[in-house]
Amino acid sequence: MLAAALTVAVAAALAVGAGFGVVALLNATPDQPNRPLVHYESPDRDQRDQ
Repeated sequence: MLAAALTVAVAAALAVGAGFGVVALLNATPDQPNRPLVHYESPDRDQRDQ
């Protein structure tokens, strides 16, 4: 009975540690630049009037 209780306690501790580790890794990733992959040049003012 003691071995089963210790196994459950260790498994719970590992699960909590893995959860905190995943959250820490997700927060550690740098923010990606907010740039579009495709960029269309806007026409000059002279070209728009034509």
